[in-house]
Amino acid sequence: MAFPSFLFLLILLPLFFSNIPFSLSQSQLSPDYYRQSCPNLDNIIRDVVTTKQISNPTTAAGTLRLFFHDCMIGGCDTSVLISSNSFNKAERDADINLSLPGDAFDVIVRAKTAVELSCPGVVSCSDILALATRNAITMVGGPFYTVNLGRKDSLVSTQSSVEGHMPLANMTMDEIIKKFESKNFTVQELVALTGAHTLGFAHCKEFAYRLFRYSKTVPTDPAYNPKYAEALKKLCHNYEKDPAMSAFNDVMTPSKFDNLYYQNLEKGMGLLESDNALFQNPKTRPFVQLYAKNQTAFFNDFARAIEKLSLNGVKTGNQGEVRRKCDAFNSIHI
Repeated sequence: MAFPSFLFLLILLPLFFSNIPFSLSQSQLSPDYYRQSCPNLDNIIRDVVTTKQISNPTTAAGTLRLFFHDCMIGGCDTSVLISSNSFNKAERDADINLSLPGDAFDVIVRAKTAVELSCPGVVSCSDILALATRNAITMVGGPFYTVNLGRKDSLVSTQSSVEGHMPLANMTMDEIIKKFESKNFTVQELVALTGAHTLGFAHCKEFAYRLFRYSKTVPTDPAYNPKYAEALKKLCHNYEKDPAMSAFNDVMTPSKFDNLYYQNLEKGMGLLESDNALFQNPKTRPFVQLYAKNQTAFFNDFARAIEKLSLNGVKTGNQGEVRRKCDAFNSIHI
């Protein structure tokens, strides 16, 4: 008796697709997801982001950082936007998320409000955050990339779920590489995504040890450019009394998305220890040098990497919901 060909295919297909890092949830996303239900979505969000960025120029950096933190912990599902209540301590109250900027949360609240006025109950907060991030990046000079839509918002957000998922500034580069590899990102994608440090700032407390107490014999990290280190010392001299004191990640063009961040690394002007390690580590240095010379290569690789990040752990169908308010589940979870 001949073996039915369709049965043969049913056996082989799972083996074939098991080697492809592409989930069923991702396949349900599309750039045109809201074409019928909310056709003016992108323009609505762009207008909100533009207004907010003009009034608060750190909004783009904050939104990008918020998006990264959200996607790295459980996927791009805006679990990071949920506020804690008496029943649950949410992600945003984890130590690493406490410094996420208020302007980033605010722009998403404003965008959600504007979208709800036009298309009530249709667009998820997760898609709004993904679009707001892309629009913020392009507004400050960064690359345009496609945002696939159709995400649902998470049904869970816990403080305890954050531990161990985020790369930390004091990790070795090999540890950071392993952290990204666990999320299916290559070394090159890691270096490209870290180029987000071309925007924004870091609080002095995050790198002050490199300036004032690097070791018992050498108070200042010798990897710092000496003039850069002296300028940082003056800026951060009172950081213990004023915890809000901060420095730009890219001192040259802090509000422009460009490749000067990588050029700064070559000059010993990496603000965080992880920035400096990006240039020192032999696995990551070639990509730093490439992007320092070639902004087009950086933009192309960053666009591909963040598009990939935007698909990480997405929820679709009954895996999530479309929240009425981005900081609260539609029903109380006990």
